Amino acid sequence: ISDIKVSGANASPDARLRELLEKLDLRLDGKGKLGLGSDNLLFIACELLLLAQESEGSKMLLIEEPEAHLHAQRQLKVMRFMQEHAEAKGIQIIVTTHSPNLASAIKLKNLVMIRKPRAFSLAESQTLLEPSDYQFLKRFLDVTKANLFFARGVVIVEGDAENILLPTLANLLKRDFAEHGVSVINVGGVGLRRYARIFQRKDTEKDGQINVPVACVTDMDVMPNCAPLIMGKIKEGEWPEKSTRRWKAKKDFGTADELAKYRTEKDAKASGQYVKSFVSDEWTLEYDLALGPKASNGVFSGGLAEEVFAAVCLAEVDESINAKKKTVEGVKIIAAGEFIEAKNSAVTKDDCTIEEVLASTIYAKLVRSGVSKAIVSQYLADLLQSKYGKDEYAAAELRQRLPTYLTNAIDYVTRASEAEPEHQKSADG
Repeated sequence: ISDIKVSGANASPDARLRELLEKLDLRLDGKGKLGLGSDNLLFIACELLLLAQESEGSKMLLIEEPEAHLHAQRQLKVMRFMQEHAEAKGIQIIVTTHSPNLASAIKLKNLVMIRKPRAFSLAESQTLLEPSDYQFLKRFLDVTKANLFFARGVVIVEGDAENILLPTLANLLKRDFAEHGVSVINVGGVGLRRYARIFQRKDTEKDGQINVPVACVTDMDVMPNCAPLIMGKIKEGEWPEKSTRRWKAKKDFGTADELAKYRTEKDAKASGQYVKSFVSDEWTLEYDLALGPKASNGVFSGGLAEEVFAAVCLAEVDESINAKKKTVEGVKIIAAGEFIEAKNSAVTKDDCTIEEVLASTIYAKLVRSGVSKAIVSQYLADLLQSKYGKDEYAAAELRQRLPTYLTNAIDYVTRASEAEPEHQKSADG
């Protein structure tokens, strides 16, 4: 009977085995030169194998940026393997990464966000996330949304329209998101506040706060009183009980104080620490863009009504434009004439100004046409880029025509003011 042993002074069998493993030179079968990514994977595998043999002391592996030189799909496989192996073998693995791919694959409770000069654990006992939030984010926090862990500012939006339009507006206002390290996270109308709570700490006195401005952009979802009739939701002279419908209008609130209370409650659902809600000034994105900001005397500017109207008209014939049957310029000319007719036809009604009636008419056209809001936003972004993108002095003019909640959100996440943010005062109060 033969017996092969590893030589070595009075070392234990485990120690001698470790020495042997450390001297192994591994190669992958196949033709061609081995890539750096594969080399890194082999090295990680060897270290994990060695750690699994340890019987004493802490089993810890530190890995700096394992995503280096790895294909995106391979990154996900590596992270899944390391998590499973760590749990099965009782190994603690600490990974530093700049990869949203890896961040999306790691269990949220195991993540630690580094914000100079502090580290913020996302364990259940450290954040304001509820247990149900962890399960929700496990399902929906994918690679595109995991950008939020690496951003210097975050805008959380509820739809494709805001996702497309906000970066263009920021660029035209000279507050470019890319330059300021801002990520836009589109949650598709689901769980906006769950994502926001990632950045809110349970014990701010001990942990401090995550110094990343987070803007939650959401709709007020309260129609002007003229809109239900213009939208075809009611007939002339009728007003159904609130319990029989899903929409709300201003007259449902009785007084301005009740409406203000509703706004405050909606704002407070996500606000706190460095997270701040930005609720639409009036109703919803496209309507507010067409209406414009409200002056101190209560008059609306008319905003981007003509541009939004043109964008809806372009979206209605998008397929024909792509098929070269119609041209953008030709559609814009027709849209300009139709807009003048719509503007001249608008009259005050149901306590609404001409601007509110016109904006409601434009939004009704969008909804009735059945076109995608994302396509409308894409055309609107192009129109605004063409009109305001070439003149370096146009940013101030555009700012005066945009809804206040959008300009405030853009300024907030790009840190337009270095003064102590208002959210700090409200959170402390």
